[in-house]
Amino acid sequence: MYLADEAWPDLETYFEEESLALVPLGSTEQHGPHLPEGTDHLIAEAFAREVADRTGYLCTPTVNIGVSPHHRQFWGTMWVDAPVFRDYVESLARNLTYHGIDRIVFVNAHGGNVQHLREVGRRLRDAGDAYAVEWMWDDAIPDLVDDLFEQNGPHGGPKETAMIQYLHEELVHEDRLDDAKEGGVPSVAATGNVRHGSRTFYDAIDNTDNGVLGDQTDATAEKGEQLFDAASDQLEQLCEWLANQEFEALLPKEHV
Repeated sequence: MYLADEAWPDLETYFEEESLALVPLGSTEQHGPHLPEGTDHLIAEAFAREVADRTGYLCTPTVNIGVSPHHRQFWGTMWVDAPVFRDYVESLARNLTYHGIDRIVFVNAHGGNVQHLREVGRRLRDAGDAYAVEWMWDDAIPDLVDDLFEQNGPHGGPKETAMIQYLHEELVHEDRLDDAKEGGVPSVAATGNVRHGSRTFYDAIDNTDNGVLGDQTDATAEKGEQLFDAASDQLEQLCEWLANQEFEALLPKEHV
């Protein structure tokens, strides 16, 4: 069920009977010369709406702009400051708790959001208002990602390329895949910017002139479909597990 498509009287039964909501989040930022700036939020929304259709759980509208200042040197990248993002997402989540939701899955497709969504989840849990977890699609299927791609990225690499080829092929500049590979770098390790255990870079452009890593020419829509189906299965299982938990068991334990 997609919240924004429903009239309010038709949502009452859901909020009376169910306690779980899916909240898709991504970013609007550069993904190299070949992918749209909406790559992350397009992927997040696709997963959330797919699993909402499968399960009947509620899916909210997508948070399209995330914590992306590390891509700011590339044209069109948009971002909000981390404290603003955390407060916004927490406020959005509390909208849901007002209507009776007490467990939330943040369906996330942007690495820059991860730590901030974890912090929001902690705030909500510590307050006893909701149990919210962050879910990242490629973290759900790491073995498959590794099996499909020799150089999988992470950013703007073949896994994201394959996903957008499958979900929105019309947005992929297929004629730029070679340029993306040749103008980028194979991996973060290959940049030489991890020194003595420290990540000595802050921005994407410190690592790659065109904003991407990995071998984009290794991507296909067929691989994207494999990734999408496998990760959707994992998200569906997470939702069912979470919906079946006693809420009290999800809250912080008492002090020893």
